[in-house]
Amino acid sequence: MANAAVVILAGTDGHENMGRVVNGLETAREFAETDGDEVELIFDGAGTQWIPELEDEEHDYHDLYATVQDQAAACDYCAGAFGVEDAVADAGVVTLDDHDGHPSIRSLVDDDYEIITF
Repeated sequence: MANAAVVILAGTDGHENMGRVVNGLETAREFAETDGDEVELIFDGAGTQWIPELEDEEHDYHDLYATVQDQAAACDYCAGAFGVEDAVADAGVVTLDDHDGHPSIRSLVDDDYEIITF
């Protein structure tokens, strides 16, 4: 059994960032599909911009995103700062504001989650 928090920090600009988000989604899916594992998928910083992109059913990786969408959350502060607050809300993605408007990575570490960033 493993506990993992996959944190997507990569923005939507550039081919390399597409690779990061896809690798992050694949990693989250692997944990989600493994019995006994727990996974949190957190879109933070510029990564929050991926939510409206991946919600689009025409996006190449929408289906992959859909497999882990139930584990997804977004930084409340960053969703507003990057102009995707309404899109995140429309998608039904939970926002996290545990630590000054941001997700608490420390709480995840305290709960024995491995933190994996993309």
